[in-house]
Amino acid sequence: MIDQTTNGRVMTTATTTNPMLSRPYVVREVVKETYDTFTLTLATENGANGTLFQPGQFSMLWVFGVGELPISISGQPAQRDKLVYTVRSVGQATHALVSQTEGGCVGVRGPFGTGWPAEKAKGRDVIVVAGGIGLAPLRPLIYEVLRNRDAYGRLVILYGARSPRDLLYRKELTAWARQRDTQVLITVDYGGLSWRGHVGVVTTLFKYARLQPSRSTAMVCGPEIMMRFVGRELEAHGLARPQIYLSMERNMKCGIGFCGHCQYGPHFICKDGPIFTYEQLRPLLEKHEL
Repeated sequence: MIDQTTNGRVMTTATTTNPMLSRPYVVREVVKETYDTFTLTLATENGANGTLFQPGQFSMLWVFGVGELPISISGQPAQRDKLVYTVRSVGQATHALVSQTEGGCVGVRGPFGTGWPAEKAKGRDVIVVAGGIGLAPLRPLIYEVLRNRDAYGRLVILYGARSPRDLLYRKELTAWARQRDTQVLITVDYGGLSWRGHVGVVTTLFKYARLQPSRSTAMVCGPEIMMRFVGRELEAHGLARPQIYLSMERNMKCGIGFCGHCQYGPHFICKDGPIFTYEQLRPLLEKHEL
């Protein structure tokens, strides 16, 4: 397999020759993260190196006999021997995907789309704001920042979930908080009697975050209404719109801008995104139900 780079996107020869052709991957592990969310680890059938990807890109995962789904890659970019995806079971196709057992087979197309601007953020503080399962597409970026720690300034992670039982990657959140020059703040909408942390939407964490807006780049992923308010909050704190990046999600079917299912204003999420600047999306985010 030969890896090629085209317009900032890393592709394999399989996606270069035919982006609609899936490649078989074997399920190596399925880990339950929460009551409805699972992390799948996939590897190539013959044990060869898998696909290079940029943090923030997604794949089209084909569950044979059921359907195909766009899922962001949530593993470490430096680990070429496997691909990792965190999936919430919300329908027939996602349920079939997370119900895979070790040794099962899943078709993979991609990776597709643009990635987080990890290179552009070098030398700057990195602010990561995630809501719910939106932490999954941001996890590869966090891995990259921590792997190349001296290339970045401070790392600030703000994470919000519906309840304590909805929190992803609990052990990793604890481990990240112990890293140098790293601040991790977590909040939930409903804490319960045993919760001793912050309660409220993720924007309430900004008053506890140690930010230097003039030297910061922010990466945001979560529900659109959450990203709308996070964008406003970051801008109010002094971050320039071009330094705020959002990951969008739409009903993607082809992954290459052909079918039109993911059109969002003038953009196709699959090929123009899923990563956009807040400057690009702010006029669209303010239009409800677009």
